[in-house]
Amino acid sequence: MRQLSNVTNLEFAKLVSEAAACVRCAAMCERSAVLSELNGPIDARVMFIGEAPGRKGADRTRVPFSGDQSGQNLDRYLASIPLTRDQIFITSAALCNPRTASGANRKPTRVEVANCSAFLKRTIELVNPQVIVTLGSVALDALKRIHYHELTLKEEIGKIHRWNERLLVPLYHPSPQVLASHRREEAQLRDYQVVAKALRKVQSRLE
Repeated sequence: MRQLSNVTNLEFAKLVSEAAACVRCAAMCERSAVLSELNGPIDARVMFIGEAPGRKGADRTRVPFSGDQSGQNLDRYLASIPLTRDQIFITSAALCNPRTASGANRKPTRVEVANCSAFLKRTIELVNPQVIVTLGSVALDALKRIHYHELTLKEEIGKIHRWNERLLVPLYHPSPQVLASHRREEAQLRDYQVVAKALRKVQSRLE
């Protein structure tokens, strides 16, 4: 891990405070942004970007990808590389939990993702990860607003790309629905080996 300056820590604290006070999305004003030191170390080499906090998961626990089946799946995939939570920083395209009128999780709208884009950009700049892993198409598309790309999840799943002077690995979201219908366990475990390969590439440059 690299040495962090007091300025970096202060800038992250300022970012957390601004995100907590944000009221740009009318449908989310009753909920708060999932962004704090619980997201992971701000000197992490790798950043995972999800879609949005889940109602039963991060919106409740305040820890990204925890407290629900998606979090359990992610932990299992990480352990296969192996990576631990204290080695990674996790954030999302939308920092608050989007819900339907009935209270169920829903996909964040393009406007909601756009409203969070500046927070995501600043988070990437502060953490300064060498590898970014997007979890799902919403997260991959959110990066376009920061530094344009033409990648699609269907075509680029599990491949290493150069993006904004970093390595980018697009993966599927670790939700049980994806596991059941789009990307089975064996394939997802192979995908995470690509994350390990990207980290080895980074490490070899440092040696």
